[in-house]
Amino acid sequence: MKLQHSLKIGMAVLVVGAMATFGATTAAASDSRLMEIKERGEVRVGVLGGFKPWSFRGEDGEMQGIEVDLAQGVADALGVDLEPVVVTSANRMRFLQQGRIDVIIGGMYDTAGRREEVGMITPAYWASGPTLMAREGAVEKWEDIKGKPVCSKQGVFYNEQLRKRFGAKILAFSGNTEAKQALRDQKCIAWVYDDSVVSTTLASGDWEGYEMAVPALYSNPWTAAVPKEYLDKAWGVFMSGMAYRWQESGRILELQEKWDVPRSDWLVKMHEKHKWDTSYLE
Repeated sequence: MKLQHSLKIGMAVLVVGAMATFGATTAAASDSRLMEIKERGEVRVGVLGGFKPWSFRGEDGEMQGIEVDLAQGVADALGVDLEPVVVTSANRMRFLQQGRIDVIIGGMYDTAGRREEVGMITPAYWASGPTLMAREGAVEKWEDIKGKPVCSKQGVFYNEQLRKRFGAKILAFSGNTEAKQALRDQKCIAWVYDDSVVSTTLASGDWEGYEMAVPALYSNPWTAAVPKEYLDKAWGVFMSGMAYRWQESGRILELQEKWDVPRSDWLVKMHEKHKWDTSYLE
């Protein structure tokens, strides 16, 4: 075990040293963003607001949650301060393109369309899919929302899918708090959002008489994102390394437990898939 631990430390030192050398010698030619972050002394990470338990403002006014913890890990690895920047589903990619943030870690699905606009980091760090939360018995299958109002959040790409595929009338709000309140006020038959968030919402105990009415339509990975022009350069390579370590080290599983998120078999499989096999050393 000592040998294994020493080898891991040695490998980490070599990787960090190589990245530092790469950044110092090629910054002007290939990647000013990584050096800019180091010189600035802080990394600006776009996180969603009111997205409990992934990112939300605590009683002390500070941002916290799973994705904020991941962002802090990025800052620590770089040796800089963390500046969480609250974004929305509708503006997060624009903020990244405008240089207002360095990276998005904000509940963003990996889609072909988004890959045309920003640099999606792999591996993914979470996965979920759209489902419906409704009063018990109000909805039994997806087809039940045809012609009926469904509360949602602005900027989520499955709004259009529900319109076209199921004929739903989408009422899009600026945030989930407003969308869920509209559901309570019976302005819509259901609230559509990620199954991971819906299950956490129901587990809070504040929604007696409501249920996850249908299975998720599909499971979609969440990824971090950097400006597209930096994806294959030092900044994108660094973030890909961070994403790999989140899965390989079991960090995501630790945060899942810390923030009381229901167990995800997908996360367990990702950890096993990316785990570094050192059995040959034993």
